[in-house]
Amino acid sequence: MYKDVSLFIDGQWTASSNGQTLPIHGPATGTVIGQLAHATREDLDRALDSADRGFKAWRKVGAYERSQLLRRAAALIRERAETIAPLMTQEQGKPLAEALMETRAAADIMEWFAEEARRTYGRIIPARGEGITQMAIKEPVGPVAAFTPWNFPINQAVRKVSAAIAAGCSVILKGPEETPASCAELVRCYVDAGLPAGVLNLVYGIPAEISSYLIPHPVIRKITFTGSTPVGKQLASLAGLHMKRITMELGGHAPVLVFDDADVAAAAKMLAGSKFRNAGQVCVSPTRFLVQDAVYDQFVSAFSEAIQGVKVGDGLAAGTTMGPLANPRRVDAMASLVANARSAGARVVTGGDRIGDKGNFFAPTILADVPLTADVMNNEPFGPLAAIARFATLDDALAEANRLPFGLAAYAFTRSLKTATAVGQGIESGMVSINHFGLALPELPFGGIKDSGYGSEGGSEAIESYLNTKLVTQVGV
Repeated sequence: MYKDVSLFIDGQWTASSNGQTLPIHGPATGTVIGQLAHATREDLDRALDSADRGFKAWRKVGAYERSQLLRRAAALIRERAETIAPLMTQEQGKPLAEALMETRAAADIMEWFAEEARRTYGRIIPARGEGITQMAIKEPVGPVAAFTPWNFPINQAVRKVSAAIAAGCSVILKGPEETPASCAELVRCYVDAGLPAGVLNLVYGIPAEISSYLIPHPVIRKITFTGSTPVGKQLASLAGLHMKRITMELGGHAPVLVFDDADVAAAAKMLAGSKFRNAGQVCVSPTRFLVQDAVYDQFVSAFSEAIQGVKVGDGLAAGTTMGPLANPRRVDAMASLVANARSAGARVVTGGDRIGDKGNFFAPTILADVPLTADVMNNEPFGPLAAIARFATLDDALAEANRLPFGLAAYAFTRSLKTATAVGQGIESGMVSINHFGLALPELPFGGIKDSGYGSEGGSEAIESYLNTKLVTQVGV
């Protein structure tokens, strides 16, 4: 059963100091399914004081103990996955199978950072003189303000929180107001694993109000944000004014290049599964489909056939493979993008319309022959909409892939090693996956370039932004 969601401050689950709440809507029905505690300025001050005290204590805890705690938290979320996942489906909309996958994957991420906690190595630097010792030491940066989105309420939070805890930092997590319950259950796993009071605090409220208060506050030493590029730029600007370290994982508009030597049927099948996962509400979802002339019609036909198996419905219903969009705004955005593409000369191959009049359901949609002037070729759709255009040569494909200011993820399908190498080297993107979808594993770097942000939330690189490097040079006396 879905329950009301509380704040978590200084080791206690608590209501807002003034009792204020926000409604939580179920995307499959549009009805209110619960209430969410709305943090006040007083609540934020309590969280800041708690995080400050929590950091001073947690930074002294040994790396081995921090590692063991993360392993206990991982075991707990695995045990509770079948209870947590239905909450995510009710509040976010994704099919239960996807919610289960996201919840269980959180344990893998926790375990990865459990190992990273024990490997925050410094180094000894050879000295120029006798009796001098020069050491580069890694130390936790301090209390972290983490801002996470609604599309992956556990996946995005677990990366930030686990990296911070592994490094010895404390965290104030501003969870997603639209999908708060599953994020709260993630926090509960850390707490029940034995995390001391103050090391992790969870708040919800008006995002702009919380960010504008937390980011400049002297207690906060690092900012990590996942969300849209416009908001990310505002937060990065604010953080820069106060010299705060930042990690930004922002929007994308991922190109996928299908070359004439590719296995078209296999590519179409893989792309159908990836494009409509979480109803396309994925930052690394393939969005601009660039297909070489010789196989263009074949690909459009195969891709259209592949999505016929997508069953849209309530994420808790048996057989559903694509749930509703998370909120009415996304439905309106899809309708607007389709209308604009049609007016620009694009052809609707399948879908293109809202489904029913209850909930936020939109049909899986394929647009073919989409001109580059259409909005959907320039602005990330973040929904179940695939826009397909032609290209003639490799150079044409790379030029279009790099045309936009985004650079988060890119994909390509080809049997040619020469072409694959050229794509891997030529695409301006933080992540490139060729002939498969191999992103977002805990051990791999995860992040973008250009307007898609900077920093990594995966791989061995992820913990670095939560650590300071201190030089200690001394002479024995």
